[in-house]
Amino acid sequence: MLLSIGLSIVIEKLVLIVVVVMSSLVIAMYATWAERKVAAVLQDRRGPNRAGPFGLFQPLADGLKLFFKEEIIPNLSSKFLFILGPCLAMLTAMMTGAVIPWGDKVHFFDRDIPLQIADINIGILYVFGVVSMGVYGIMIGAWASNNKYSLMGGLRAASQIISYELAMGIALIALLMSTGTLSLKEIVEQQQENWYSWNIVKQPLGFLIFLICAFAECNRTPFDLAEAENELIGGYHTEYSSMKLGFFLFSEYINMFLSSSVMVSLYFGGYDIPFFNDAAITESIGVNWMALIHIGVFLIKAFAFLFLFMWVRWTIPRFRYDQLMNLGWKVLIPLALINMLVTGAFILFQQNNWHF
Repeated sequence: MLLSIGLSIVIEKLVLIVVVVMSSLVIAMYATWAERKVAAVLQDRRGPNRAGPFGLFQPLADGLKLFFKEEIIPNLSSKFLFILGPCLAMLTAMMTGAVIPWGDKVHFFDRDIPLQIADINIGILYVFGVVSMGVYGIMIGAWASNNKYSLMGGLRAASQIISYELAMGIALIALLMSTGTLSLKEIVEQQQENWYSWNIVKQPLGFLIFLICAFAECNRTPFDLAEAENELIGGYHTEYSSMKLGFFLFSEYINMFLSSSVMVSLYFGGYDIPFFNDAAITESIGVNWMALIHIGVFLIKAFAFLFLFMWVRWTIPRFRYDQLMNLGWKVLIPLALINMLVTGAFILFQQNNWHF
């Protein structure tokens, strides 16, 4: 009996892993198409429109092009690390999705199956740890290329990500003080009552800091100094070609999607449907149909953030490097500290029921 239950859980988790990984890859693939369409609209042109209807086969054409291009490894590079860099970037990008609750649950074979790969009680720390490891892929690839432009891009990426992780971490501390848990599932469940119980209402400044830091962590404009084409040719992936270059480019879009998903979970109620009573809807249509609606609502919120990433890229110019570091150290960190202190004072006031 115990063996069959254990086997069922393993199968459920494997199916969930496959679905999450494949969905993330497909969404990241079509995010490249959406990026070009958004850019085209903002620049008053058509964008990709030749490969398939509305250019929908363009991501497949791009993937095939990268797959069949000549594989070049520079003679003076460290070959093992040169290959390890993009693989590590892709692996760490995919690992973040393990703790994100994509919906509540489904009911199959007399079992309730949660739509989350791993509900660990330190989910936020897991996300932070995996995101921190992502920079190693960039640094290793940049150093192994034995190219000055690549090395400069790697150094920029490392210092940028380390700097902005501090402000992001302090902003998260304020959120954790008000939620009292590190579990993403519990944070989402606390926001299920109504839309004004979402953490964006309780922590607007913390969310703004987290959002800006997410742009920096994903190396997106206006924080794309690590791959500034007009300064560093291509930055840390200057020497890369074929699918190793594809891994670096693809990992950026996966990071964008999963960063959007984390922000939805932390600040926008996760799969909560605003202005509706989820329990009443579940009672009328059933758990499984409700799970599909939850996933759809979650993805709509995440796609809204993806659109924001793209909109900002084609609207705001790139910072100078000194401006980028000044914003991180002299603006965002002090603001995050103030936000944390104000949150702590407010919680203390509530607990002690002080009156002025």
